[in-house]
Amino acid sequence: MNVDKGYVDAPIDPEIDLRAEIERLKHERNAVIMAHYYQRPEIQELADHIGDSLALAQLAAKTEAQVIVLCGVHFMGETAKILCPDKTVIVPDLSAGCSLADSCPADEFEAFVKAHPGHTVVSYVNTSAAVKALTDVVVTSSNAKQIVESLPADEPIIFGPDRNLGNYINSITGRNMLLWDGACHVHEQFSVQKLMDLRAQHPKARVLVHPECPKPIRLVADKVGSTQALLNYAVDNEAREFIVCTESGILFEMQRRCPDKTFIPAPPDDGTCACNECNYMKLITLEKLYNSLRYLQPTIEVDDQVAQRAVRPIERMLDISRRLGIIK
Repeated sequence: MNVDKGYVDAPIDPEIDLRAEIERLKHERNAVIMAHYYQRPEIQELADHIGDSLALAQLAAKTEAQVIVLCGVHFMGETAKILCPDKTVIVPDLSAGCSLADSCPADEFEAFVKAHPGHTVVSYVNTSAAVKALTDVVVTSSNAKQIVESLPADEPIIFGPDRNLGNYINSITGRNMLLWDGACHVHEQFSVQKLMDLRAQHPKARVLVHPECPKPIRLVADKVGSTQALLNYAVDNEAREFIVCTESGILFEMQRRCPDKTFIPAPPDDGTCACNECNYMKLITLEKLYNSLRYLQPTIEVDDQVAQRAVRPIERMLDISRRLGIIK
């Protein structure tokens, strides 16, 4: 058994039923499998819970399982470990990083915060534990607007790391937050021209856009919202066709919930494929999930001092979200 590659590299009997074995090991280990909407369909099918970053953080804080298998990216596993320090938290492939989190190194962000004293620091959940430890309150795309609006109107705010989400929150709240210059490579790659071409081909389609997308993409949207908000809109709206401008993994749940509707992934600008995927999210496979449960590796560990500082802004986010009725 070898974890040098970031995942358990161990032989698997080709005759076994991977899905059945994953279910067996899950019960044997007192484990819960949580998956983000952007995961491969076969991972979503096996998960006990699927959701966006806010839902997964909330579920991690509540679970009674001893082992959390987080099928997502590294910062999601860190968030679960910070909230559940006594539990074993596993991400089946530790190489599953995040370009947005990587765009905000903790040392550079700390220097930025120190250069602008007197600001409340609001950080998007898509950040490392070390950045969360420099933060006053964490937000997700599901609750960023409400949490920012809960702060005094004249309170100076630093928002990081996503400049597109920060610009969007500024535009709908009237704030003038100071923005860190980071971005998600997936949401940056959508093409306005290709989106307009798709809309011309499907004139009755509603355009669903994640707020991590740049402003020109958002301006074309019928609905701008978090992954969960876009899913809810698709379920509730009477339209029969939707063009989706976010990571294409969400189309699996959209189609499952709305089998009689058509969902069209918006393509990236590079022209290499018909949809826009996060390579990090797609690193987790059934084989890696099976071996992670089999060996209870690779685990997420967070430095105790970092975790003690990082848990406060995460818990503040959850507390404000409960108070505002965003979550129960």
